[in-house]
Amino acid sequence: MSYFEISGGIALKGRTRVAGAKNAATKLMVATLLTDEPCRLEYCPQLGDTEITKELLEIVGGVCEREGSIMHLQTSKLRTTTVNALSRKNRIPILALAPLLHRGGRAQVPVLGGDKIGPRPVNFHLEALRQMGAIVEETDAAYVAKAEKLVGAKIVLPFPSVGATETVLFAAVLAKGKTRLENAAIEPEVLDLIMFLQKMGAIIHLGANRIIEIEGVEKLHGAGHQVSPDRNEVVSFAAAAIGTAGDIFVEGAEHQHLISFLNVVRKIGADFEVHHDGIRFWRTGRLKAVDLETDTHPGFMTDWQQPMLAVLTQAQGQSSIHETIYEDRFGYTHDLQKMGAKVEISEKCRDFHCRFANRNAKHFAKISGPTRLHASELHVPDIRAGMAHLIAALIARGVSKVTGIEHLDRGYVKLEERLQQLGAKILRKN
Repeated sequence: MSYFEISGGIALKGRTRVAGAKNAATKLMVATLLTDEPCRLEYCPQLGDTEITKELLEIVGGVCEREGSIMHLQTSKLRTTTVNALSRKNRIPILALAPLLHRGGRAQVPVLGGDKIGPRPVNFHLEALRQMGAIVEETDAAYVAKAEKLVGAKIVLPFPSVGATETVLFAAVLAKGKTRLENAAIEPEVLDLIMFLQKMGAIIHLGANRIIEIEGVEKLHGAGHQVSPDRNEVVSFAAAAIGTAGDIFVEGAEHQHLISFLNVVRKIGADFEVHHDGIRFWRTGRLKAVDLETDTHPGFMTDWQQPMLAVLTQAQGQSSIHETIYEDRFGYTHDLQKMGAKVEISEKCRDFHCRFANRNAKHFAKISGPTRLHASELHVPDIRAGMAHLIAALIARGVSKVTGIEHLDRGYVKLEERLQQLGAKILRKN
């Protein structure tokens, strides 16, 4: 298996261009199942998760051709509505249930995989489909759904889940009648999907207070769309700049997607400049401690806490991170502790109304710093935790070995090459 060898202690400097968002591109690819006409996605990243989505589409009869960063996709006729297994598990297949129901009246997809970061609200997806007229069964290996015709409904999500919101959108755009979705997710990737669906002929109204209303139409047509920039990539490179006391300009970074993160950058004593073509991140002085809480958009994203925790090991004082989205997302800190980081994980947070209170969920982290990190052997458990490992290794003195990098390949395009261009001493070895 491949691994990274990283010689740390070098300030990263230079420019890099952000790739298209993984969490948008994969959903846009699934959306093309809603039509038999050709679609075109520009700025579509070539990485593990888009390849597994491509595999899913090809199993059911889709044709997917890549031309650089452009993907041409068309499923003119379904070959099957059953996807028994994929070469690697992830959480995309459940999103194909509604499109396959529209096209074939039946759908079967494998159970969720993806990063091991705590339970995902699969029941939100399945219950929404049931409310819209589908008969849904669960087995140990698959989700199976049947419906002659999905019908509009009023759906209230218990939590603004991104995936469940996307499932409702896929189900509602071709359903009979109107659908009202309350407590919807409003992340940039969801809005990217809505814009693509609108280009395809969907009628979707965005209301206040997380309300989305969809009027079902008879047919959707092909369309072209440019995938939005990956805000998680931007934060990852920003954290690398700040953690190593470097200076990185991230081309293509969009200010509007990063407001809550940029506030934290300033609060910890680092800085940024917004330009017409991207954002520059740097740090010259000492970092300051900060208290963070993850939240749904427009709050501080759960995928940002891992690289930021690595940075906060270098901040003066005691910082804290309260994880409110996933109940088990601090497992990666064990490796950071091996490197000398002073991190304490607890099930006790400061919010009596926290949904993880009294559930024995270790969702609160205290980070004391600054600490001198030393090189170690690290194992990546998931994509975002992997970036915490990389940033810690880039900060640390000495040579670290990072295994499990297949997770990083799922979410980052040519990561080691781009870090090398910024001055990092990082090598992929077998």
